[in-house]
Amino acid sequence: MTEAERTPEAPPPPPVAAEVFGDALPAALAFVAKLASDGVTRGLIGPREVPRLWERHVLNSAAVAEAVPEGARVVDVGSGAGLPGIPLGLARPDVALTLVEPMARRVEFLQEAVSELSEVQRTPWRVLRGRAEERSVAVAVGEVDVVTARAVAPLPRLVGWCRGLLRPGTQLVALVGARALEELPSLVPELEAAGMRDIHPRAVGASLGSAATTVVVMTRGAR
Repeated sequence: MTEAERTPEAPPPPPVAAEVFGDALPAALAFVAKLASDGVTRGLIGPREVPRLWERHVLNSAAVAEAVPEGARVVDVGSGAGLPGIPLGLARPDVALTLVEPMARRVEFLQEAVSELSEVQRTPWRVLRGRAEERSVAVAVGEVDVVTARAVAPLPRLVGWCRGLLRPGTQLVALVGARALEELPSLVPELEAAGMRDIHPRAVGASLGSAATTVVVMTRGAR
């Protein structure tokens, strides 16, 4: 296998990317290029995913912005390759973003990505190594308005892991698959028993074509 086969070329951005990222488009281009190169060689992104990085991963993640209030303090748990956190932060420079990831090699990738993006556009983001359920992470993160996650765990387990981050009024915005959406009605009683309220699916990114998706949104109730 040649080096070119191992690291496919980053795909060009679709026209809608300029509308989503605005002045941050150069940073979004840099991030996609890093996913297509370092992300593949380090095993964070499969080589077959490279042609659809924009639609399936980056724009799909940026669509989450519709569910995030203005000026929110956001923590992205299990951030992995920075999805959905980094595209969300690029699409919404008004948010304060913290990326939380337990695996060292992924943390290294995130730290490099944030540093490189800061050279293109100001990205005052934090990267923390740890698990969402660890008290040290909750202390380091502090109060947040929104917790985001993309295919991290089944919703009841995700809520349990994020309990220390979910103070009353904090929203959880989870990017989930079709099966999780189908199971949501049956999970509502368990999620409510865990203290979550106003649990509902929300379609986001309608203008993004194939990148449109549905998130599950819920709010931590008063203790």
